[in-house]
Amino acid sequence: MSTGQQVFHEHRRLLFSVAYRILGSAADAEDAVQDAWIKWSSADRSQITQPKAYLTRIVSNLVLEHLRSTRHKRETYIGPWLPEPILTTDDTTDTVTDTESVSIAMLVVLETLSPLERAVFVLKEVFGFSHAEIAKTVERSEAAVRQAAHRAREHVRARRPRFTTDRSQQRKITEQFFAATTGGDINTLMELLSPDVTLWTDGGGKVRQALKPVTGAQTVASWFATISTVTYQGIQPADMHAELVDINGSPGMVFSAPDRVIATITLDFDTDGRITAIHNIANPDKLHAITNGTTHNVATKY
Repeated sequence: MSTGQQVFHEHRRLLFSVAYRILGSAADAEDAVQDAWIKWSSADRSQITQPKAYLTRIVSNLVLEHLRSTRHKRETYIGPWLPEPILTTDDTTDTVTDTESVSIAMLVVLETLSPLERAVFVLKEVFGFSHAEIAKTVERSEAAVRQAAHRAREHVRARRPRFTTDRSQQRKITEQFFAATTGGDINTLMELLSPDVTLWTDGGGKVRQALKPVTGAQTVASWFATISTVTYQGIQPADMHAELVDINGSPGMVFSAPDRVIATITLDFDTDGRITAIHNIANPDKLHAITNGTTHNVATKY
């Protein structure tokens, strides 16, 4: 491995982590990292004194350009837009803050920011860049970056989901929800769900899903209680396999047919441990990272 390859390899996880949080797509993040490698390979590296900063600047500008070019596509998306889920390891994140930054719920909130605000928020709040460093990275004035950071922080603070700090409690509740769902136990589901729980389903127009959020414990419980009894996407319940896995830093569920992954489910909790939101991603275009089985140890430090 050449020196240039070795340096890039050392920072590859960081580059993917930045790109994924800004884009909400593992496939697009991998493409951005690959494009960053191409630019790095052709650069005059003798003039580069800080490879990490240089590579972060390359990948940040690549994902900003991608976000701007796909903005209309996301705005006209069929049904709720949810990020592409990834498999993570139990030790992916060290703190609650780190877990939150890669969660499906947080990525949904970040999607409501402008491309610049999203990039600035990720670089500042997750990776600890200074305003001056971000200004160089996104090629804006430091004043503009400070303004974008303030807007993004206030926006996220107003919409940030509340997280239970006890990961073992999250896993316990997820296991109970998993058992109740696969067993059709509506009574247990009702006990686990917050009265105003919201179910978000993302089929992207590719598979049949609710085009609007489903709200209320009774309706959501009934929805999940029938999973073990109805045919879904032509798959009989007996042919469907479900398992608990770690998705985006928290316990989640993967539902599979004999030949493909068909959906993932992740949960949000209130401070009392009740389920406040459920994200069900079934768009096959967003399940490649889960299908491939690649586990990401997502960087959280710059």
